[in-house]
Amino acid sequence: MNINITQTTNSKLADIDFNDIPFGKYTSDHMFIMDYADEAWGDFRIVPYQALMLDPQSKALQYCQCIFEGMKASIGLDGAPKLLRPDLNIKRFNLSAERMCMPSVPEDIFMQALKSITLCEKNWIPKEVGSALYLRPTMVATESSLGVTPSSTYTFYIYAGPAQPYFNKPVKLVTEQTFIRAVPGGTGEAKTGGNYGASLKAGQLAKQNGYDQIIWLESPAFKKIQEAGMMNLFFVIADTVITPKLSGAVLKGTTRTYFIEILKEKNIKVEVRDIYIDEIVEASKNGTLKEAFGAGTAAVVSHIAEITHGDVHMILPVDTEKISNMLYNEITGLRAGTIEDKRNWLVSVEENILTLS
Repeated sequence: MNINITQTTNSKLADIDFNDIPFGKYTSDHMFIMDYADEAWGDFRIVPYQALMLDPQSKALQYCQCIFEGMKASIGLDGAPKLLRPDLNIKRFNLSAERMCMPSVPEDIFMQALKSITLCEKNWIPKEVGSALYLRPTMVATESSLGVTPSSTYTFYIYAGPAQPYFNKPVKLVTEQTFIRAVPGGTGEAKTGGNYGASLKAGQLAKQNGYDQIIWLESPAFKKIQEAGMMNLFFVIADTVITPKLSGAVLKGTTRTYFIEILKEKNIKVEVRDIYIDEIVEASKNGTLKEAFGAGTAAVVSHIAEITHGDVHMILPVDTEKISNMLYNEITGLRAGTIEDKRNWLVSVEENILTLS
């Protein structure tokens, strides 16, 4: 795999204040791009960050044939960039591609693309623990046609940007009982743009009413808990951690996977099952609801301070989040190199990866 590299002549790096890097505000200098045509990927290149050229009737724009991933790169104690379990993101990306009738990306090509752009943007990786270089692999359909059929051509790209944690304080959530993000059999398990577009209205209304995000409930009964905004949900009731099972309407979060495995490893009781909002309300009333938190790549852990469901207002304990803090510290410690990687979850980016071009 030969990658053609065009270096920028106008780096933005000196303009960045790494003490103030809100999630998604800045992009780094370069991006990886490749194209799909005649049933094969080719034209592998790293170029200065730039706009894409899309035909107005491309199928990405007309029929939302677009998917993406979210992952992070950090710097280890040895000075080498590290990726945390990129194989999970690659597998999920290809599952999204299959659901949206898009071509898969061979794992070896995907991995080298990730490593190459990470090494190219190594100086953009924040040094502060908890911050990271956020990587956004994306695929868009490029064929110009109004026929409602899958595209025959695609562009895959990876861009990056430095970021601090998405939520830096406990969040207030409200259950959504009108709008629907996803249903079993739909595209909720795929990271496709339409799912996120469909969530905006409910999220906007929640913020207008003083909440940070919403908890999605499965229609038509609006009782079964799905996820919270862009995050998977976890609850700690008494001595048990519970999280909704995957139903086709719940995103198969990579951070969710880390957490479940860590909890089992530490012999903390964890249940993956259907969860109904009435169970959470009852646990709050009887005092057994100890913690609630979101899990996702951007924030790792988002502590939940309040949940409103109809006329029920639940206040959760603060500053005593034993389980969620342990999970957060485990992941950030692994990324920072202060916790030994006994599970072999970290993938180092070799300094010679770009010499293949």
